[in-house]
Amino acid sequence: MKLVAGLGNPGKEYENTRHNTGRIVVGLVEKKLKDKIKIKFIIPDTFMNNSGKAIAPFIKTKKDLKDLIVIYDDIDLPLGKIKISFNRSAGGHNGLGSVIKSLKSEEFLRIRIGISPATPKGVVKKPKGEKAVLNFLLSEFKKSELETIKKLSKKVTEAVETIFIESKDKAMSVFN
Repeated sequence: MKLVAGLGNPGKEYENTRHNTGRIVVGLVEKKLKDKIKIKFIIPDTFMNNSGKAIAPFIKTKKDLKDLIVIYDDIDLPLGKIKISFNRSAGGHNGLGSVIKSLKSEEFLRIRIGISPATPKGVVKKPKGEKAVLNFLLSEFKKSELETIKKLSKKVTEAVETIFIESKDKAMSVFN
């Protein structure tokens, strides 16, 4: 079964925060793809740092790993950009770290969604210091930023279709 998981935190107070980008995008992608491709969409009801516990029950074999896409926020990418990667480390992202630990593997696809402001030349302007980063991640998107995320969900939808219909390599060459 093809699986797409969106990482974030449950609860109304986290609904439109930057750290919930995975949940937001997966909800939008599901609306666009629910009648096109047979995919199980997972929005964990666990907090970000325990995301793996919600995803692991769906992964029984190596083949299941190859049919998994995890979508999540990336503070190192500018808002409105995506990056598809495979078989990489968590890169300091605790939610992804939880998934890797629970699955005992890094061999799955991820779509990272940029959440940081950038200069006109595209240089990411991210907060400095652990407390500032945490405050930024848990702050709500501005209305215009949320619109950017909603527009970006079209590109993510196309990437998911390309991955499952053609290949991850094709998706990476087209969308990265």
